[in-house]
Amino acid sequence: MRYYIMPSRDIRRNLATEEYLMDHAPLDEPLLLLYIQNPCVIIGRNQNVYEEIDLTYLREQNITLTRRISGGGAVYDDLGNLSFSFVSRKGDVTFGDYQGVTTPILNALKEMGAKDVYAGGRNDLYHKGRKFSGNAMYSKNDRTYSHGTLMYDVDLDVLQQILTVNKEKIASKATPSVRKNVTNLKPLLTPDYQTNTTEAFRDQLILQLYHVDTFSKIKDKVLRLSAEDEREIEALFRKKYANTDWIFGKSPAFELKNRVRIPKVGIVEVQVATKEGRISHIRFLGDFFGSLPVSELEKKLCGKAFRYQAISDVLNTLTLSDYILHLTNEECLSLLFS
Repeated sequence: MRYYIMPSRDIRRNLATEEYLMDHAPLDEPLLLLYIQNPCVIIGRNQNVYEEIDLTYLREQNITLTRRISGGGAVYDDLGNLSFSFVSRKGDVTFGDYQGVTTPILNALKEMGAKDVYAGGRNDLYHKGRKFSGNAMYSKNDRTYSHGTLMYDVDLDVLQQILTVNKEKIASKATPSVRKNVTNLKPLLTPDYQTNTTEAFRDQLILQLYHVDTFSKIKDKVLRLSAEDEREIEALFRKKYANTDWIFGKSPAFELKNRVRIPKVGIVEVQVATKEGRISHIRFLGDFFGSLPVSELEKKLCGKAFRYQAISDVLNTLTLSDYILHLTNEECLSLLFS
């Protein structure tokens, strides 16, 4: 396994680096990416910004907002958070197997003193019922990356202020309070690992992952970027991650809107506009995952008659779970026609 420590503290540039390396880095062995950023909020690929984030507070505090290409829910990062990403060949991991992907991280944290950490829920890591890491996956061509957060010493009061707890999670009692259901890792580690900076925690974690005591023993595992790599990353940063059209998106006025929380799937919202009895626009939003872009599903449904049987016929020609993981045809039809 090789690794790369991102020097930037801008989440938009770090996500651009991550996407670029997923597409272009040699993968004769897996790649581990680690990055730390200034205060920011990252929303999932399929989320509605306006329903997830307190945008007024975001502007007042000068907190960066961007959208990632993977699914899942919104996360808040600051300099007390360490983000990580594993990039590998698609056949080496199973999409949605977060427990398998995060096992090396969990084992390293246990060695550092956090004995009671475990994977739970759809995609999270916990300590005694309190979350300290959220994870998401994305597949493209023959590659997959799984990335996540590690809350080392995050300002939990700001986290509570920014992220809006949606009514579906409150109703299901899945998230009664952001503040009460999260924890930082720092107090869980043994004193030797309770470092003053997230950078020092990152370095200790790397050594644990490689089972070495000095970086000199893994110097051949460092990935180095060329000047051309840096230019391509800069272009992607400007074109996508710092682009307000990518972050906020554009959509027409919708006639039908339904939003539910489905076990194992997450929150799914559908918005439909019709013209002369056919779907003219359709969008699926939420914190769900999928190995294929949900926009491809939307394209398949657009133009079809907005009738139960017509949509059922379309769904029977595809594997719905590729676009919205674990969603069944019956659940999708109920979402559209209930």
